[in-house]
Amino acid sequence: MKSTPLSLIAGVVALAAVTGFAALTVPGEEGATEAKAAARLPVERSSLLCPEPSMSDLAETTYTSFTPAGKGGQEAGAAELKAAEALPADEDAEKEDAGKDDKDKEDAGKDDEDKGEKAADDKPVVSLKDLGKPSTAETAKSGAPALVGTATGAFAPGWTAQQTTMAAAGGARGLLGVSCTAPDTDFWFPGASTGKARQDYVHLTNPDDTAAVADIELYGAEGPLKSDVAEGITVPARSSVPMLISTLTSEAAENVTVHVTTRSGRVGAVVSAAEDEVGSDWLAASADPADTQVLPGIPADATSVRLVAFAPGEDDADVKVQLLGKNGAFSPAGNDTLHIKSQMTASVDLKDVTRGEPGSLRLTPADGSRTPVVAALRVVRGKGAEQEVAFIPATGPVGERASVADNRAKGSVLSLTAPGETAKVKVTASAGSEGGEAAVKTYTVKGGTTLEVEPEAPAGLKGGYALTVESESGGPVHAARTLTIAEGGVDMFTVQTLPDDEGTVEVPEARQDLSVLDD
Repeated sequence: MKSTPLSLIAGVVALAAVTGFAALTVPGEEGATEAKAAARLPVERSSLLCPEPSMSDLAETTYTSFTPAGKGGQEAGAAELKAAEALPADEDAEKEDAGKDDKDKEDAGKDDEDKGEKAADDKPVVSLKDLGKPSTAETAKSGAPALVGTATGAFAPGWTAQQTTMAAAGGARGLLGVSCTAPDTDFWFPGASTGKARQDYVHLTNPDDTAAVADIELYGAEGPLKSDVAEGITVPARSSVPMLISTLTSEAAENVTVHVTTRSGRVGAVVSAAEDEVGSDWLAASADPADTQVLPGIPADATSVRLVAFAPGEDDADVKVQLLGKNGAFSPAGNDTLHIKSQMTASVDLKDVTRGEPGSLRLTPADGSRTPVVAALRVVRGKGAEQEVAFIPATGPVGERASVADNRAKGSVLSLTAPGETAKVKVTASAGSEGGEAAVKTYTVKGGTTLEVEPEAPAGLKGGYALTVESESGGPVHAARTLTIAEGGVDMFTVQTLPDDEGTVEVPEARQDLSVLDD
């Protein structure tokens, strides 16, 4: 008699739930086959990284954490965001101290004492208490660190966190919003700049216990920008490193594509962009290179829209540019196509392309070109001294479900676009962070259009709330939330996209009974 331990099967299921991938075979058995994906289970662990906020003494930052209810399945868990430098030491390192000589133990004791002092201050900046209800926290006006967060158990599936900074004055004036990012090894940022009017930083945050090593590549309109200092950048364990992009090259370029990769480890990456006399905001990474891209949520009153795109492969790309408006799709006059040379950043000024109606941009292959591209939009509202800027990266569809946190009683607008078939989605406004009951509404988005809605706020709302979009039927839907706050006579705004939260993963199902196998 031979048997396959149940712990092996359980291990495969756990691996899939944590990493999104697992396979199972039975060695040595005739007819043994690889497991196949057959079911979806909630993830059991999620990680998010929030960059260092503005260093301005006039800036105030709010963090909002949220996990939607209904997908967990587990009864326990937690979701916490902590200051990167205040994370607890690796337990394994402490165990190694046990075998050292007396001198080493004395030194280790001093280290432990220092760690103990840090542990006293090792309180989460924000800790999520309830599913379906956001938790918020405000930081000091300046000097706030990057945050590293982990959600486990029932709080892991669909966990999201928002960092929102109001800088009311100064050169970096603006409303800066960013959805905290998951760690990865590859990021694309079309829409950055090394121009004299811009001060752009790429923030690299390492969530792990060992150092990560990253490379940064810069591409302008004529190709790669020469740099001698953008390779082999060490990001210490559980730390964040901001890099001023203009110091990585001597070449000034108005439109730059930034490519971040890691040689070892993983990081969270996001770009902060500040433009003289215009404003500032975060530029999140574009969706992975693809021959079709959707950029949702261009405000109806946009006064300037610039498309920046990049073809990372060896072939040039020709894309058809279409605005998906309130009533249908059309190509901007004189800009119906865009030619993107390989390894060169292309841009086009679409001006006030929305002309009073909300819209989204769709890029599709033209003339048979199927070359993958990445893309982003620089969007300006207002004129003169009342200008404010935000960025919209290409994003994937909401898929099964997507959420965005930090919505206010006033100023939140949700854009829904269906680039293909007509679709129906359910939108849930969560309970408020300090009180209120969730509100649910269903919307139909016609194919080839953009629907802009002001979400129905929770009844009895106190504090902020989160929005969750779930696909119900029809084709894919891409979404973005615009948050607007008036300050000093300026409508400051920021836009966050809502890609699928990947709260579930496929778990393989064995094709044969593994409980008992006979000789």
